[in-house]
Amino acid sequence: MGLLSLAIWLPIAFGVLLLAIGNDRNATAVRRVALVGALASFAVTIPLITGFDSSTALMQFQEMQPWIGRFNVHYHLGIDGLSVWFVLLTAFITVIVVLSAWKVITDRVAQYMGAFLILSGLLIGVFTALDGLLFYVFFEATLIPMYIIIGVWGGPKRVYAAFKFFLYTLLGSLLMLVALAYLYFKSGGSFEILDWYKLPLPMSAQALLFFAFFAAFSVKVPMWPVHTWLPDAHVEAPTGGSVVLAAIMLKLGAYGFLRFSLPIAPDASREYAGFMIALSLIAVVYIGLVALVQQDMKKLVAYSSIAHMGFVTLGFFIFNELGASGAIVQMISHGFVSGAMFLAIGVLYDRVHSREISAYGGVANTMPKFAAFAVLFAMANCGLPGTAGFVGEWMVILGAVKYDFWIGLLAATTLIFGAAYTLWMVKRVYFGDVANEHVKTLSDLDGREFLMLALLAAAVLWMGLYPKPFTSVMQVSVTELLKHVAQSKLN
Repeated sequence: MGLLSLAIWLPIAFGVLLLAIGNDRNATAVRRVALVGALASFAVTIPLITGFDSSTALMQFQEMQPWIGRFNVHYHLGIDGLSVWFVLLTAFITVIVVLSAWKVITDRVAQYMGAFLILSGLLIGVFTALDGLLFYVFFEATLIPMYIIIGVWGGPKRVYAAFKFFLYTLLGSLLMLVALAYLYFKSGGSFEILDWYKLPLPMSAQALLFFAFFAAFSVKVPMWPVHTWLPDAHVEAPTGGSVVLAAIMLKLGAYGFLRFSLPIAPDASREYAGFMIALSLIAVVYIGLVALVQQDMKKLVAYSSIAHMGFVTLGFFIFNELGASGAIVQMISHGFVSGAMFLAIGVLYDRVHSREISAYGGVANTMPKFAAFAVLFAMANCGLPGTAGFVGEWMVILGAVKYDFWIGLLAATTLIFGAAYTLWMVKRVYFGDVANEHVKTLSDLDGREFLMLALLAAAVLWMGLYPKPFTSVMQVSVTELLKHVAQSKLN
């Protein structure tokens, strides 16, 4: 068993162990086992980046075993510069989520922790699978633990939100299954994703494949107009669910465009780039305006996530290195920043049991340590230079200006809207006089809360001040991908 298999199956094994032996009578032991499992899983991923060769675009740490021999399906894993950071991000966020639930979750603790550990392994499986059918299995399997997390530990409308999340994402994926079957037969009976890159597909087939993949991945991103499941899911999900949903699960769709749509249907990707850019700009501009009128903090950050992910798809389809690299950097930074924003909202919700902006005011007076972290994360959400939120957005804007000045100008409006809705929330929640008795009695961060927010703050500042480790790892893979997309498969 190689490192990638360990990264997938170690958290799943710990999750299954918790489901098998845990109950609320031994909740303390369950929490400790969950933390050990999350830390061990993160430790396994560290050699992936320390041993990564950034000078090649070839797949690394590959593992390959026969799985379903009759159909030539393999258990084939590997990572390149496009995927390696997402494996580490998933394992890191899982540690944060386990810490965040330490005191808050008191009912079905083992099942809660187990669901997140299993989800962590399945998500890493998506980012490392190099067999089409294996990718599909992991991609769909991630729905199950998240559906349970929202449906069991969510808010008053949790069942509605869980069903909406499940149906939207499942229906979108069915067309992808048809596309995978077509590629299997077209390639002479191979599910190897890398083999599909070499297929000389006609434009008509590429167009159908492109929109089949679009149906699956646009819902996951989520792109406008199939984004409506996300605010409901975020509002009803427990804090840990919102963190994983924003930090990792939204990246599955964007990663799918990188791994499937662009390299398998390059001519169709160039043909329909204008369509993708238009949808991305609608997400950036229109959804930014929608975020401005939200009264619920979780809804505001959820709409903010849609706008920021619009930057990602924009970066992919302007076909230059600045844009594509910036989009991947934006995916990673959004994982840190949005996860931190939802954790900060969770800290307040645990004390006041309200997400309404009007329920707060002057929080900095009673929770100065917490307010310092929360304002830092809010500034990163605005795209403040020196924070993770700036790097990816700036690279995509530069790439967009290089592609077309007016597209770059429209993309840059997100910095204005982002500052508007984020600072409006910060002003009303954290600053000014203490607004009510609830805020007056608030207690500042305890050691556990301080630790999890400090870890995310360190990640946000590190990426903002020194992004080179992130960009250098992906550079060769991005260059190779763009070169592949530029080469027509048509005779």
